[in-house]
Amino acid sequence: MKKILITGGFGILGTSLTNILYKKNYQIFLLDRGKKKRKVFSTLKLKIKIIKGDFKNLNQLKRIIKKIRIDTIIHLGASTQVMDSYKIPYDTFQTNIMGTINILEAVRNVNKNINIIFSSTVKAYGKMINKSYKETTPLRGDLPDEVSKSAADLIAQSYVKTYDLKIGIFRSCNIYGPADFNMDRLIPGTILNALRGVSIKLRTSGKLKRDFIYVDDASYAYFKLMLFMKKNKKRKLFIYNLGSKFNLNSLEVVNLIYKIMKIKLKPVILNNSAIEIVAQKIDFSKAKKELKWRPNTSFKDGILKTIKWYKEYYQEYI
Repeated sequence: MKKILITGGFGILGTSLTNILYKKNYQIFLLDRGKKKRKVFSTLKLKIKIIKGDFKNLNQLKRIIKKIRIDTIIHLGASTQVMDSYKIPYDTFQTNIMGTINILEAVRNVNKNINIIFSSTVKAYGKMINKSYKETTPLRGDLPDEVSKSAADLIAQSYVKTYDLKIGIFRSCNIYGPADFNMDRLIPGTILNALRGVSIKLRTSGKLKRDFIYVDDASYAYFKLMLFMKKNKKRKLFIYNLGSKFNLNSLEVVNLIYKIMKIKLKPVILNNSAIEIVAQKIDFSKAKKELKWRPNTSFKDGILKTIKWYKEYYQEYI
């Protein structure tokens, strides 16, 4: 049985991916800092090992990898919030850059045959210059959260070229779905506030456009990449965009959620944030061609599933 170490396993993507991998009979180890276990994290009922630790601790990472004899590391752990990174850039750089370096260094020093899949983001590209981002688009983030991902992405690539590590990189658009515990994000924030009868407050104009992908579609891409990396013995670097055809602004997303929930609310436009990228559109044709992957969930269906999940677990947030 192959052994997989996942950082950020309690997040939205980690929850979905863990369920998929467990059903495929992989042995899964979640690296977590010892936070309270989520009751709604269904995989806790399964035979999954929770390791108390922090990927910012290099020596601890080395011990874990050596002791368990890990086959693959999927690095999802990151600081993701724009406003947090703007207010406390040091923490963002420590987590996203040094945390990633620790993963790379641990593998380089313990076992270079371990495959690594690193979760980057469309933000690593910075401002959109052309009609869409391609994998060949230069990484040139400006703000702390963007720069931290640009740097971590480039550093991961450097470990492939310099130390012969085998690494896959996903640059994903906005992932949404069940088990997102980050209430500062648009979709969970809108749904939970609506369940309380409160309008969502949008810090932007509401017209910033983003691609949205349902979490199970995204996590299945990780599974496909893991298999593809195993199959390709000689190739060392695998970089793919993860996107969808659903390119919407915040107001469109919020109004659809209100319509589905049959709630008469209007979002509050604060328009007090000038630090975010105006438009993002990601070209994911390479993933379709090489990984034989494509997103299968429509935005409306994904939102329906997400609303259903939050209604069921609403009490968890009171």
